[in-house]
Amino acid sequence: MSSAVLRQAAIAARSASRKCAFSTSAVARKDLIQELYIKELKGYKAPPPPKDAHVGVVKNYSLPPAPQAPALPADLAGELSAWDAAEPTFAAASAKPAEGESTGPTGAEQFLAFLEADEPKHDEAHH
Repeated sequence: MSSAVLRQAAIAARSASRKCAFSTSAVARKDLIQELYIKELKGYKAPPPPKDAHVGVVKNYSLPPAPQAPALPADLAGELSAWDAAEPTFAAASAKPAEGESTGPTGAEQFLAFLEADEPKHDEAHH
């Protein structure tokens, strides 16, 4: 007789667990953590900023000084004639090669000659 009671209890437990496992009510689907979070967000009141919160952050504006008009030289014609009479100087003409330096192609010419040169041929056979 005890086995019959145990069988009926097991069947009742299985049917009850099947009914409770799949609940479709909206109440059971609520996320409690989300609800608490939203409740706290709605209830939050930001503290009012102090009246002197801007001190030290905002600088006082002051107008820049007015620009001065450029002044023309007193003897403009004399300076222009002196400039016209002056000989031009060229930095490249005064530069002379030092001893031991070659006067051959340098810079871009040397680089182009290097690029145009044939590659040396190797006698070794690579396998």
